[in-house]
Formats: sequence, C-alpha cells, structure tokens
Amino acid sequence: MKKTISIMVPTFNEEENVELMYETLKDMFQKKLHNYQYEILFIDNKSKDGTRKIIREICSKDKKVKAIFNAQNFGQFNSPYYGLLNTTGDCTIMVAADFQDPIDMIPKFVKEWENGYKIVIGIKNKSQENKFVYFLRSMYYKTIKKFSEVEQIEHFTGFGLYDQEFIKVLKDLDDPEPYLRGIVAELGFERKEIPFTQPKRQRGKSSNNWYRLYDGAMLGITSYTKIGLRIATIIGFIISFLSVIVALVYLILKLCNWYGFQAGIAPLIIGVFLLGGLQIFFIGFLGEYILKINQRVMHRPLVVVEEKLNVNEQNNNIPKHI
Repeated sequence: MKKTISIMVPTFNEEENVELMYETLKDMFQKKLHNYQYEILFIDNKSKDGTRKIIREICSKDKKVKAIFNAQNFGQFNSPYYGLLNTTGDCTIMVAADFQDPIDMIPKFVKEWENGYKIVIGIKNKSQENKFVYFLRSMYYKTIKKFSEVEQIEHFTGFGLYDQEFIKVLKDLDDPEPYLRGIVAELGFERKEIPFTQPKRQRGKSSNNWYRLYDGAMLGITSYTKIGLRIATIIGFIISFLSVIVALVYLILKLCNWYGFQAGIAPLIIGVFLLGGLQIFFIGFLGEYILKINQRVMHRPLVVVEEKLNVNEQNNNIPKHI
C-alpha cells in the first residue's frame, strides 16, 4: 500500500499564490513522488482577498485538496499548528504559500524520512530577503539559543517534514499557545537538518510586519527562556546595592563637612529618572510573561473553524478543546 504524504499550506491573503502552489505541488507528486499518495490541506486564517474563493474552486475539482477556513485571524502560530493536527498522512510537510519555502526540497525531505528520520527540517543558511531583517533574525536566534535551557534551532521557521508519530505528540500537548520551533527542539525525535537559501517572495505582499515579528520573538523568549526575569532580578540587585553605597558615601561626606558639603538636586533627579525608567521597562517585560501565563490559564481554543472542505472528521483524533 502506498504511503500518504500530507502537505499543509497556511494562507492569509495569498490569492496570487494558492493556484500556482496547488499546480506546483500536484506536478511535483506526478513527476518526482509518484510512488506516494498525497493530500493537500490549505488552512486559511481569515483572508480578506480572493484566497478562499480560489481554494473553494480547487477543492471542488480535486478531492485530494482539503481546506479549513478559520472564523477569525488566530495568528501566525496557532493556525499552522492546528493545520498540522488535521492532516491524516503518514507524514506531514508544512510549506509556506508564498514559495519562500522551496518546493524542490520536499523530495529531499521524503528521502531522509524513508531513511528513518521522524523529523526533517529546512534551515535557512542564506536568504535573499532584506539583509537587515536577516541580521536581526540571526541575532535573535543566537540570543534565545544562548539563554534558553532547551536546545533552540537557528533559522528554522517550521518548514519541514513531520512523521505521524510526532503529529500525535503535538495532539497530546494540549497547549493553547504552541511555539512549534521550540517544541521540535524540546520534544521532537532525532531530526535531519537540510540547509537551503530562502528565495524572495514570488508574488503578492507579505503579511509580516514588525509587530508580528515582535510577537513571535516574545513568544519564543517567554516560552523557552528566563532571561527577562533573571535580568530584572540581577539589575535590581545591582542598582539597590549601588544605591546603598552612594547613600552611605553622601552620608559620610555630609557628616564630615556638615556646612560645606552640598549635594545639590542633580543626583536626586538622575536617580529618580534612572530608577523610574528601569522600573517601567521591567514591568513591561514581566508583563509579557504574565500575558503568556494568562493566555494559557484561560485555555482558549487554538482556532475557531468556520468551515471545512473535503475534511473527514472521523479520521482526525483532535483534542476536544481545540
């Protein structure tokens, strides 16, 4: 019996890419992976353009193509994660709809999977994107890798192949705020990493912006590092210690020269603004941790589904809360 490969494609305002993505994947299976059955699952995160209309048309003419339409935009992490949970193949490959994840990498992933690896991922060792953005990404990955107690994978976006055994691990996690990149490193099986050069986006405009990049960065930091809490504690201790030393020095100088020594108001102003700025900064930093705790305690669903096309509910052992 042929093995089944699931391709999961998250979409958001990708009307210029979904048809081409479907044709490219279909052609690849016919030419390079004809020994496998396949399914293609599009999960749309409430697109505002014609993406859903095109996906509907594809699903109506090809039952191997499935679709999940979210009721709202549930973010760049929850929606793809939920898509992975809804695949039914012997393995699942997640690929970006904008073609920045090279389709010609898929046969390489499958080959390594057949060699025994449960997880095969693509690592961006080079990128044709904005050099400054790539530099910032590199600094972020190195920082979180340095301070995390769990191994972290540099320049890994989620593009890769996941065996159904690992998909089962994801289903059992029951995490309302999943960070797949960290989960793969922390809980995943032995993996094979394949480097690639990330091409520029072929068509359309990226939905990524600085806020989404910040949101993703903070999710990684608050989920897998204690660096924010540790910095707040250490700097707070240092500032407190220095404040006591300065206070003692001023007291001694004043006692030694009661009438001649005048401290002035400058030290007071500097101290107030310095401590005030540090307090506001770290209150905000701690707030990021509290926000993630709050979201996990509320235990909201990953996504709320508006509609499913060609999806057999009986084959999906999805946790009830999702």
